[in-house]
Amino acid sequence: MPAAAKTKKWDFWIDRGGTFTDIIGRDPQGHLHPRKLLSENPEAYADAAIQGIRDLLGLKAGAAISAAAIGDVKMGTTVATNALLERKGDRVLLLITKGFRDALRIAYQARPDIFAKEIILPEQLYERVVEIDERVRADGCVERLLDIAACRPAIEQARADGIDAVAIVFMHAWKYPDHEKAVAKVCRKIGFSQISVSHEVSPLIKLVGRGDTTVVDAYLSPILSRYVQRVARELGPGPRLMFMMSSGGLTAADMFQGKDALLSGPAGGVVGMVETAKLAGFEKVIGFDMGGTSTDVAHYDGEYERAFDTEVAGVRIRAPMMRIHTVAAGGGSILHYEAGRFRVGPDSAGANPGPAAYRRGGPLAVTDANVMLGKLQPDFFPAIFGAGQDQPLDIGTVREKFAALAAEIGDGRTPEAVAEGFVTIAVENMANAIKKISVQRGYDVTEYLLN
Repeated sequence: MPAAAKTKKWDFWIDRGGTFTDIIGRDPQGHLHPRKLLSENPEAYADAAIQGIRDLLGLKAGAAISAAAIGDVKMGTTVATNALLERKGDRVLLLITKGFRDALRIAYQARPDIFAKEIILPEQLYERVVEIDERVRADGCVERLLDIAACRPAIEQARADGIDAVAIVFMHAWKYPDHEKAVAKVCRKIGFSQISVSHEVSPLIKLVGRGDTTVVDAYLSPILSRYVQRVARELGPGPRLMFMMSSGGLTAADMFQGKDALLSGPAGGVVGMVETAKLAGFEKVIGFDMGGTSTDVAHYDGEYERAFDTEVAGVRIRAPMMRIHTVAAGGGSILHYEAGRFRVGPDSAGANPGPAAYRRGGPLAVTDANVMLGKLQPDFFPAIFGAGQDQPLDIGTVREKFAALAAEIGDGRTPEAVAEGFVTIAVENMANAIKKISVQRGYDVTEYLLN
């Protein structure tokens, strides 16, 4: 008997993506109920996940959610990913051992493009650096005692200037953390709400990797915490709220950290891909997850592939993550015609305004091309658009826009041929992503299931 039937409560599984939020609810009788919403629809609701739960529970607008009615809520979310991509995290103060203020900026002096004459360094997430006069050697000997009094005014000034998150990274603190602990205590007294300390966030050797991860945690944890608290507040004290981590495991809401949230959504897709393949009797799987903003692909051959040193949105992170390859080719990828050529993405229409078919005045996107070609049919797509969230995809607007684009191109191609051209490019981008994780790594794809 399903757990929900035993407890007489609803359970919810939620995937909050960049464009759509998908909710599966299991009622007390064990029946499953799907719900799909735009992730952003500010005129209709504040948060898609909460609105989906409300809809499935049959609650009217403004009605409180009964905590006693809900058992578990398990969620994968792209809140942290989007904040990093759009650089909308919190302002961060970096406290680092004196003499190393530029260590994270210089990093490993890697040159991805060895022939580039102009070296453009990655954008740093921290806003301000304060060097702390302290030094502990690799063997634990204290070379310079921590001078808290000397550094306190600069830290207080940063807080007075509105910086509310601090990342503390000292040399060899992964093994000898006393100085970090002392400075963290001072920061708490000064009033910082987010204090990320390297020996807690990433207790591993190497200053740069540990420092980068700590800064990311300080940058993203506040926005993640605000989102988690908002969801928890709406649900009340009863339900057990858990979030998917980048590593593919679940964690309690109060333990969900920024460094573990970057692949929260896609990681859940990988786990689902593997489990459904096993049910069908397959052990070798290529995972394909085409979303609204991007397409994620993953490889599975008996065990999950994880990476510990990764780069996401130009930021280095050292934390366990599913090995997922992402390309900017999703349903919302905007179609461009410029200088006589077609281009798909990498910019996305997202959920607001979304593709032209979403009835929000958006640009032509991959979704529209599929609507134009009949591959996406409004009759078989959830009617969740328009002011009342009850309208189907707007095929009329799509046809008008493709007709106008075909006229602009002016080479005699029909609107359908133009749409087909864009779809071909998008498919090629996705196929190349699959090749990168399979054929280019020596795997024979003929032995695999595409799931």
